[in-house]
Amino acid sequence: MNTLEKYFAREIIRSVLFVLLAFVALLAFFDIVNEVKSVGVGGYTIFNALYYVALGTPGNVYEYMPLAALIGTIFVMAQFAQRSEFTIMRVSGFSTQQAITMLLKIGAIFVVLTFIFGEIFAPYTFKMAEKYKISVMPSAHKQDFQSGLWTKDLIRSQGLTGGVIGSRFLNVNVVDLGGKLVGITYYDLDLQFRLTKQVKAESASYQGGSVWRLNHVEETYFPESLNDSEMTPVVVKELPTLDLISEITPAILLASSADNDTDRMSAYDLALYSKHLLDNKQSAEKFEIAFWKKIIYPFAVFVMMALALPFAFLHFRSGGVSLKIFAGIMIGVVFYLLNNVFAHIGLLHTWPPFVTAVLPSLLFLGAAMAALWWVENT
Repeated sequence: MNTLEKYFAREIIRSVLFVLLAFVALLAFFDIVNEVKSVGVGGYTIFNALYYVALGTPGNVYEYMPLAALIGTIFVMAQFAQRSEFTIMRVSGFSTQQAITMLLKIGAIFVVLTFIFGEIFAPYTFKMAEKYKISVMPSAHKQDFQSGLWTKDLIRSQGLTGGVIGSRFLNVNVVDLGGKLVGITYYDLDLQFRLTKQVKAESASYQGGSVWRLNHVEETYFPESLNDSEMTPVVVKELPTLDLISEITPAILLASSADNDTDRMSAYDLALYSKHLLDNKQSAEKFEIAFWKKIIYPFAVFVMMALALPFAFLHFRSGGVSLKIFAGIMIGVVFYLLNNVFAHIGLLHTWPPFVTAVLPSLLFLGAAMAALWWVENT
């Protein structure tokens, strides 16, 4: 890395991190204000609220990293333009292609950070935050459904392997974030969709390896056929425990109940749940779009930094630094809104999930290239 690259990297990284810190602090303030109304309920104190908000910080870092990259880079480019530094660089032989390459190298750092926060820190701390709040204030439990949570599974001849011999429909009253279930009922059907078994259990805990341990179980077996000459009785059994082998995992159950929280799930969990839905011939478009958004979103950092580069060509004729920063904020807000709107439009019009996720970034990348061409040729 030469001296100029080090200078660019130092200025941009410092500026982006400062903007990101400002965003995180502002969002934390709003989250604390929102949590204040719960203080005093069930032993929930202001210190509990502060800890809960702190656990949500990685999610905010992931969500606003591209916007911080845009504003921070615009600030640096505008400073270079105001002090005529970029003009001197160009006169000295510094080309636009070199500037783009330099920004890509610096942006790669933020892309990696965005991936790390989005795939590792944010999903983990979100679950920690929900567990913590429920432990302090049980009334905050969000997984209690009026009619229960329903999901579907396939029954195979050898547990998780072998041929499909039927279907299973599982109903759960409460899904605990720690992987515990309360109030379980499932129905086994054969390939002709005839009911063969019903199982009720008071609770279940995940043992790992696709095994659920059911407690206080009541099994009801239904006859395969009934005829006029002989009536086969219904068999009912009561068991203290029963192990259920199923492809349904706690992550899948939480994904089933997290229709509005797909942004807080990792790409791995989204891919796992999408596969589960497709295997059971259910619609998975929403989760496939969320998966591709999760994969593509970190690369929006490159797009945002490309949008910032034309600001280095704008000198006194285009206003001061504050005006350019305001323009950057507006661009970032529009990108953020379009990125979310396109997910709903793609779902309504059944666009391919990858196209739906990548289209906003491609549109803004095209705008960045057009703006760069314009400032170079005017």
